[in-house]
Amino acid sequence: MSVTTPPPTQTEQSDRNSTAPSALLGEESSIWFKLSPLTKGGENPMNVLQQMTQRYGGVIPIRMQSTRIFILSEPEHFKHVLVSKLGKYIKYFDGLKPIFGKAMITVDGEPWQKIRAPQQPAFHPDMFAEYVPFFIAAIDEKMAQWEKLAISGEPVEMVEQTWTLAADMICKALFNRDMPFDPHFVFKCVKTYTDVLNHKEIRAKKKTGELFEVTEEDAAKAMEEWAAVPLAVMDAEQRDAREKTLLSMIQEKVADEDAPEFDAQQAVDEIKQYLWAGTETTALTLAWALYLTSRHPEASERIRREGEEVYGDRAPTAADYSGLAYTRAVIQETMRLYPPIWALIRTCDEEDEIDGKKIMPGDQVMLFSYGAHHSEKFWTDPEKFDPERFMGERMKKRVKYSYLPLGGGRRSCIGGAMSQLENTLALSLLLRRFRPEYVGNEPPGINATVTLTPKGGLHFKIHERD
Repeated sequence: MSVTTPPPTQTEQSDRNSTAPSALLGEESSIWFKLSPLTKGGENPMNVLQQMTQRYGGVIPIRMQSTRIFILSEPEHFKHVLVSKLGKYIKYFDGLKPIFGKAMITVDGEPWQKIRAPQQPAFHPDMFAEYVPFFIAAIDEKMAQWEKLAISGEPVEMVEQTWTLAADMICKALFNRDMPFDPHFVFKCVKTYTDVLNHKEIRAKKKTGELFEVTEEDAAKAMEEWAAVPLAVMDAEQRDAREKTLLSMIQEKVADEDAPEFDAQQAVDEIKQYLWAGTETTALTLAWALYLTSRHPEASERIRREGEEVYGDRAPTAADYSGLAYTRAVIQETMRLYPPIWALIRTCDEEDEIDGKKIMPGDQVMLFSYGAHHSEKFWTDPEKFDPERFMGERMKKRVKYSYLPLGGGRRSCIGGAMSQLENTLALSLLLRRFRPEYVGNEPPGINATVTLTPKGGLHFKIHERD
């Protein structure tokens, strides 16, 4: 069954464009801008924050311009904010609405529940078996591209490679579409905007007007191209006669007169959410996993052997996922070392107290999950790449809430489990056939923007295995 979603009305389109994303460049009200002085630490800006938590403890109050920010780094405090006192803290949305509009990622409370509920069935584990063939089809297409790269010897930037793969998996599995856009071009549009949005030097130039018009134009053009992607997805031809997909669930809700919160623009915004936020976190994890396995060839070889033992020469199925225990552990360990979401921001809505420190309405708390992931208090030899810490009895001993690569509590990522399935299958299949060789700087630098991205990218050469 297919339900057609009408395009946004002229009024809706006008509302969407009333605050151009590029107009927000340089806004110092953003917490990410305010935190930027703390994220200067050479190639790894996390070092400054880690040193602060080691010296000053698990709750650090700081004043950044007009805002009080509390840096939290203890699992018990993460639980306090995300679970125990959930009603006292709301998700921080500034900077997201211009990108995602009214999508689920930008709302809270009852509106969030109403928007999430009709989409939740698409992410139930029972649906994963249906998705796997579409994941495999996207991975096969990526391997066909890598075959040519192995012959040419042309170097590639791996986050772009994994982003285009993740976007293809989402389009095929959740939207029942082949990608109706050039993913490499769209990736560059997304990267243009996010790099500019989080680039303090550009923000500083805005104050004097230096070069700002050029920067604003580039970002505006990038976002204009990005804005056309959801409509292209909805207008594209369906791959198969599937009765239920995430896209059809969204479209049915738009057509439901009893669900006024789901209008035509809502469908557009939800697609944006999955093709940006969902795609980026999956892509970053897979790219970092390929970097780590390139630096640890014994892990790559173990992944290859595990694939041979579990599914042999046939295509893997959802039933094979449980057998790929080591590959799955590599993905989990990657997200510990390089969590795609390195910190969670919440705004206090009601007076509270954490570890004897008063948190007042309007104060913001930063849950520094990267710090917990790299703390000796919760992990043995935390800087070591050790996937087996996520296997067997060792995994059971983990301190609760010391591992939050994709958030936690009620607002944890709706597609987190599916993303892990995508990445486990992709890593297994790619490493069975290819040997990606990392040829970039060692260690790679880190950009601490909203997500944890490699500074300058992750550069590889692709080699086909004998």
